[in-house]
Amino acid sequence: MVRNDRVQQILMHAFMILLVVLCVAPFLLMVMSSLTEEATLTRNGYSFFPQVFSLETYRYIIRSQGTILHGYVMTIVVTVIGTTANLLLTILFAYPLSRKDLPYRGVLSFILFFTMLFNGGLVPTYMMYAQTFHIKNTIWALIVPGLMMNAFYVIMMRSFFQSSIPVALIEAAKLDGATEFRILRSVIVPLSKPMVVTLVLMVGLNYWNDWANGLYYVTDQGLFTIQMILNNMIKNIEFLSRNASSLGVAASQMRIPQVGIRMGIAVVAVLPVLVIYPFLQKYFVKGIVIGGVKG
Repeated sequence: MVRNDRVQQILMHAFMILLVVLCVAPFLLMVMSSLTEEATLTRNGYSFFPQVFSLETYRYIIRSQGTILHGYVMTIVVTVIGTTANLLLTILFAYPLSRKDLPYRGVLSFILFFTMLFNGGLVPTYMMYAQTFHIKNTIWALIVPGLMMNAFYVIMMRSFFQSSIPVALIEAAKLDGATEFRILRSVIVPLSKPMVVTLVLMVGLNYWNDWANGLYYVTDQGLFTIQMILNNMIKNIEFLSRNASSLGVAASQMRIPQVGIRMGIAVVAVLPVLVIYPFLQKYFVKGIVIGGVKG
């Protein structure tokens, strides 16, 4: 019996190690490819072990159009404001829906679910934001279109409130004279920290990786986020590469890292997320513990 348990543990550890390798290998390949000389990449393709080490990709990114630092600042501002507002709206909608004594709860739930099936479309949305709300070429163009509550996030938060927050706690708080907002602030939100952190990661990643809103509503380069700067960089490289012959200059003489630049841009975009994520991972473990305690 002991031997069987040991064999199972060895197999389980081997399986988990394999999963870790499969997760880490693509990122490692991306980093190593961004540090490989362009000619070597063109000749031999991507490799985990660069034959010729080079920082030309990152030099090109740093000295290219727009400053990377300014793009990071804009992205951080948009992500923080948008994530905070989105999370606030989600909680304020999800908590009433989790209460069975809410009047017209079924109607509100239907309206929420309806938004998962239908939307107004791109053209009406653009006309509304650009001509009615006049947010084009403002920082709000990067925040407001993604600010509307995502029905999936609201349902996730509502389900967590219903399954993991004991009703007895809410009733006890009411007996102590707490208002609904006091219950939400002092009881519900502290116990929901793991789910809050989960939504912060999901919503924050959406804002961090968003470039579509900038494409639709922003032409002012002073408002460009890191994703918009990097996306424009790729477009410029492709344009220069296609038109190098008409310009009378060989692409190789332009010193443009056409292959490695994609990997370098991916590293620049994802690195801050990789730095922050390990510090938030512990809340997922707490979520398992809290979710397993039923009133």
